This record gives sequence, C-alpha cells and structure tokens, in this order.
Amino acid sequence: MDTVDPPRPLLEGRFEGRNAFAELVRDALAAAAQAGWRELILSDATFFDWPLGERAVIESLNAWARGGRQLGLLAKSYDEVVRRHPRFVAWRATWGHIITCRACPNADALDLPSVIWSPEWVMQRLDPVRSVGVAGTEPGRRVATRELLREWMENKSVPGFASTTLGL
Repeated sequence: MDTVDPPRPLLEGRFEGRNAFAELVRDALAAAAQAGWRELILSDATFFDWPLGERAVIESLNAWARGGRQLGLLAKSYDEVVRRHPRFVAWRATWGHIITCRACPNADALDLPSVIWSPEWVMQRLDPVRSVGVAGTEPGRRVATRELLREWMENKSVPGFASTTLGL
C-alpha cells in the first residue's frame, strides 16, 4: 500500500534569498494540493524567478485544480511567464476555467505585491530584488494581504494573460 508523505510544514517567519523563495513556492503549492486549499492568489510583477515551469510545480497545480478551486494571477506583465515557463502556460490553457488573470501594465514593478495568498497561509516578498520576505498563518497578515490584493485586482488592473491566443 502506497503512503503519501505529508507536506513539509510551511514556513512561519522570515525568509531570505532566491533559493529559499523558490523552495517556499514549491512547498506552498504542494501543501495547497494536499490540504485542498480552495483559493490561491499568485502575484508578482513578472514571475521571472518563480519556479512555475518546473515539472513538480505543475504536478502540484494539477493535483490542486479540482472542482470548486479558484486561482487568481496578478502581474504587471505576463511576457516573462510566456517566455520562461512554457509548462505553466500550457497548464493555464488547460485550467483556464478556474483561473482569473489580471494585469497592471502601468504599475511600478516594485509596487506590485509579490505574494502567494490562501485563506490558510500567506507568503509575501517585501524585497523582491533580494527575495526577502515573511510567511505565516497569522489571521491579521492573511486578511491584510487579501485586502491589498483585492484593491490591486479590482481597482488597479485589467484582464490579462488569455488562456489561448488566436492567430490570423
């Protein structure tokens, strides 16, 4: 009988560095799949240094994307996602019915939050250049981050990153 290893406990506290950040993204998406988080929001100016194109990340997203799930994506531009993460682009096309993508083309890249948010846990890079941030389950942090993201998504963004592209 196969047993599934439980996900590693997610970080509570400070993280620093690109490797720590990338590992935290992988761990968070694996935890979302195993725990059945119903909603996720991923936000970053470009998603340049996110491990979205890795096979393990796509496997986690596939396991997560079941009935009733919702994913929100927020970026200044999705050009780097298309260029650097082809597996994620293909995944996005398959699961487009559960994904809402918003773009903030006129935003300053450093103003746009770099975040993974769920109702259960949140990670925010406070300094995206150095990949320094905080993560945790504190209700106050989760609510404040959700309100910040809601403001960006509802009032400062437009639809972006279509699930298919039509050529002429």
